[in-house]
Amino acid sequence: MADPAITVEGAEKTYGDKKALDGLDLTVARGTVHGVLGPNGAGKTTLVRILSTLLRPDAGRVEVAGHDVVREAYAVRLRIGLLGQHAALDEELGGRQNLELFGRLHHLGARRARARAGELLERFDLTDTGRKAVRQ
Repeated sequence: MADPAITVEGAEKTYGDKKALDGLDLTVARGTVHGVLGPNGAGKTTLVRILSTLLRPDAGRVEVAGHDVVREAYAVRLRIGLLGQHAALDEELGGRQNLELFGRLHHLGARRARARAGELLERFDLTDTGRKAVRQ
C-alpha cells in the first residue's frame, strides 16, 4: 500500500497495570473509511487519542498522513479533524478536562491549554466544579 493514511506498528499504552494497547498494528489506506470496533476497554478511545496527538504512545510507531504523532504532532494536527461521538462535551470528563481537550484541539499545547482552562473556570466562577464530570 503506497502512502497509507494511518500506520500503527507495535503501539502500546499502559495505565498503571492495565494495558490499553498491547502491540497494536494497523494500516489504513488513503481515501478509505475505517471503523474501529470492540468492547468497552478494548483501547478504541486510547487509539483515537494517540492518532489525534492528544496522548503519546508508550511504545511503537504511529503515523498519520506520513507524520509521526509524537515528533510531528503539529503537522498531524494540520491534516486531521476530530469529532467526538457526541456533538458537544464529553459528559464523563470534568469541565476542566473538556476545556483542556478543546484547547489542545485548537493547538494551544498542553501547558497553555491547562492554563487557559484554569483562567476560564475562574472567570466564570466554576473553579469548584472543574473536576466534576459534566453529567453531574
